[in-house]
Amino acid sequence: MSSNALAPSSISNSSLKVAMQATLVAFGVALIALSAKVQVPFWPVPVTLQTLAIMGLAAAYGLRLGLATITSYLAVGFMGVPVFAGPVAGFGYFAGPTAGYLAGFVIAVAIVGYIADCVSSKNIFALLGATLVATLLIYALGAYWLGFVFVGSSGNLLGFEGAWKYGVQPFILADIVKAVLASLAVPAISGLMKK
Repeated sequence: MSSNALAPSSISNSSLKVAMQATLVAFGVALIALSAKVQVPFWPVPVTLQTLAIMGLAAAYGLRLGLATITSYLAVGFMGVPVFAGPVAGFGYFAGPTAGYLAGFVIAVAIVGYIADCVSSKNIFALLGATLVATLLIYALGAYWLGFVFVGSSGNLLGFEGAWKYGVQPFILADIVKAVLASLAVPAISGLMKK
């Protein structure tokens, strides 16, 4: 399947396609890591710019390049490089309160990347719909993990109310704004590139 996403369609005829793809993945990993460090401290899940970066990259990169980027990001973090919102990384981070959100990132990239491959990179409404659905799935996985799997320092589960209060409700408005920004950025960049 050929991709309509901005990045793959821009490099599809390049003789350096593999090198350009690797560069884009490395850039994406660095961008997501940087966006994780720009945060408002909040317990147990900090407010970061990660979803903006992830949705924007997925919309620009499409399914394959987007998944290569997010899985590379998670792999680097799993190996211990501190790319996540917290100061630590490694295996333990994948058992912490944000693990469900990390899993949600992969599904979000798949959804937004797939839509980006199927529609014009200038289709703001399709991208916005995809980013909003992807955000809901990040919330669902993140809140499920936070409320019903993760056992905090108190030794108790947060349950539905706690997961909603700490893992979803504080982020809704900011994540809607980030979804809109990601959906507007890619068509704007596409338009600039074609001038």
